[in-house]
Amino acid sequence: MEEKDNIRKRISEKKKEFSEDELKTLSSEIMERLEDNVVLKCAKTVLMYYSLPDEVFTHDFIEKWSKEKTILLPVVKGDDLELKVYTGRECMQKGCFNIDEPQGEIYNNLTSIDVAVIPGVSFDRHGNRLGRGKGFYDRFLKKLNTFKIGVCFDFQLNDEIPHGEHDIAMDEVWTENGYVSKK
Repeated sequence: MEEKDNIRKRISEKKKEFSEDELKTLSSEIMERLEDNVVLKCAKTVLMYYSLPDEVFTHDFIEKWSKEKTILLPVVKGDDLELKVYTGRECMQKGCFNIDEPQGEIYNNLTSIDVAVIPGVSFDRHGNRLGRGKGFYDRFLKKLNTFKIGVCFDFQLNDEIPHGEHDIAMDEVWTENGYVSKK
């Protein structure tokens, strides 16, 4: 099985083959497909992420759905993630790792989260996720008992991702080609 660092390097190189506009076009396809997801449609409170330039672009999706749903975004605090409610682009500020983060009060009602949409460097067809290596999401997702959807570009899919007991698997993974079923 390919090692985690090798997967990260390979995916990073592959992303460089695409322009930002091409990645946004692929992202639009992913997010349009995701909008038809029954779990997401029925959700009232959704944990999302405010994308970095090399991730599935979520800004427009968040803006659109924040009018109908409570959208929560992670904020990095030390080695952990805290959640805050997205209230508009004007309330975002650069935080750790140069990621835009919402301001305001911490959201602690974790049992109210209906679905979590999670980024990753790579996913496999079993729902296993490879992150950037800091463990923020794995530590945080252990606290949640909610439906987890991983999103990535099709070229980020792997047959198998090395994983251990501390890694949190997704319930579903979506790419621009649609739902990736677990084997």
